[in-house]
Amino acid sequence: MYRKFFKRPFDIICVLGFFLIFWWVYIVVAILVRKKLGSPVIFKQRRPGLNEKIFTMYKFRSMTDERDKDGNLLPDEIRLTKFGKILRSTSLDEIPEFFNILKGDMSLVGPRPLLIAYLERYNKHQKRRHETRPGVTGWAQVNGRNAISWEEKFNYDVEYIDNCSFILDMKIIFLTIKKIFVKEGISQEGNATMEAFKGSER
Repeated sequence: MYRKFFKRPFDIICVLGFFLIFWWVYIVVAILVRKKLGSPVIFKQRRPGLNEKIFTMYKFRSMTDERDKDGNLLPDEIRLTKFGKILRSTSLDEIPEFFNILKGDMSLVGPRPLLIAYLERYNKHQKRRHETRPGVTGWAQVNGRNAISWEEKFNYDVEYIDNCSFILDMKIIFLTIKKIFVKEGISQEGNATMEAFKGSER
């Protein structure tokens, strides 16, 4: 009942409250991103959401556009600057996703929206992560984030869907705030974030 009738109003109330109190954060971060990383300030990417419907997700950019002599983008770990790492470790790069929440593309809590290319790599169990709106944070994020395997992440996503409740959402939100200060699981060893998901054994 919570997911069907109350989760969406809860999201909207929380996001509007955040805008009312912290509107200045958007301005400050946008100015810093423009100064340190250039334009565009907002990074846009198409991602699959509820029922695999594709939407445009917004984030503050955290990497440069540095390219090699052939015009190819350099690896993420090179383009991710010290400032970009700060944005990611504090999750400030994620706050433009609140506009996705208002649009109905996302929720505060839910499985993280991943790449479109992964859709054909999921098994039947993993596809269940699209039974709810994707979230700015989620059960997998507070249980290891990028330090755990893809299979573990997807198991946490499905576990969340099976046990979604107001109490669980509040727990995840508070644990997310704690993770921001502790800065755990931001990236997988050897990667800027995490290596690409290549699929699981069926």
